[in-house]
Amino acid sequence: MRVLVTGATGYIGSRLVPALVAAGHDVVVGVRDLAAVDRFAWAAQVERRFFDVEDTVSVHLAVREVDAVMYLVHSMGAGEFVKRDREAAESLVAATSYAGTDRVVYLSGLVPDVPHAELSDHLASRLEVEEILRAGPVPATVLRASMVIGGGSMSFEVMRRMTERLPVVTLPTWMSSRIQPVAVEDVVRLLCAALEGPARDRTYDVGGDEVLTYAELLARFADAAGLDRPQVPLLVAPQTVVGEGVALLTGIPRSTIKALVRSLTHDMVCRDDDVHHDLAPGVDYLSLDEALVRSLAGDTAATSPDGDVQGEAASDPDWVGTTRG
Repeated sequence: MRVLVTGATGYIGSRLVPALVAAGHDVVVGVRDLAAVDRFAWAAQVERRFFDVEDTVSVHLAVREVDAVMYLVHSMGAGEFVKRDREAAESLVAATSYAGTDRVVYLSGLVPDVPHAELSDHLASRLEVEEILRAGPVPATVLRASMVIGGGSMSFEVMRRMTERLPVVTLPTWMSSRIQPVAVEDVVRLLCAALEGPARDRTYDVGGDEVLTYAELLARFADAAGLDRPQVPLLVAPQTVVGEGVALLTGIPRSTIKALVRSLTHDMVCRDDDVHHDLAPGVDYLSLDEALVRSLAGDTAATSPDGDVQGEAASDPDWVGTTRG
């Protein structure tokens, strides 16, 4: 199958491309900076096309003569990202409809079971993008992933830096919600599986085998990292203050941290396990403990065919990786 991967130089995209190549797909990467592809080990194995979600012409040209589009575009910054993501999704629907694309696969995030008004702008925006893609004439398979465990994952790196840099982990009482983390290895495998068989025009929740609280997850991370980190409840901790503190401590962009913090107040768990039965029957998910250990192992070849996808990659941002000397 001829597959266009948008967001190919991002975290998931850079790890998905070698898996698609290994599966025998003819891969086209859609990027704004064609030269940026050179830093990846798979650069010589793919076709490059200019793709800018704010340039309608480039979107139409990028989707020509491809069977499927892996849509991995998300705005995590500040500003008018809601409008930008909405218009980008509408542009993709128009382009794939005109080109006669067989299917679109969109990686979204879990949507908590709360009234729409309580969703953060980022979660509401992802839900809106899903609805736009699903309403189009091209079948769209949507994978709503929970927190992704893997070196280089934004959520994982925040957890790593907070645990490594704080001798005592302070937990606001509003962080008592539950989460169902999933290994990046499984996310990549399910994305590849979405290209097999008939196009599935539906939404799937994606999470691992364990549901636990954030406190329990942080304790499991500390154990995997070999760190002793007592936990202390924090009775008074406004979200805005926590967001500013985490951004300062981790060095990760403030707008991104604020979006992550907003999601911590809701249970982020799967409503069902249909994705496992439909896309990965008979295949076990990677256990949480193994995912953590492999992600912490220090492997830096996650985007190479022979590397561990759970690890880091040399192409990851500067804030990825351990801060322990």
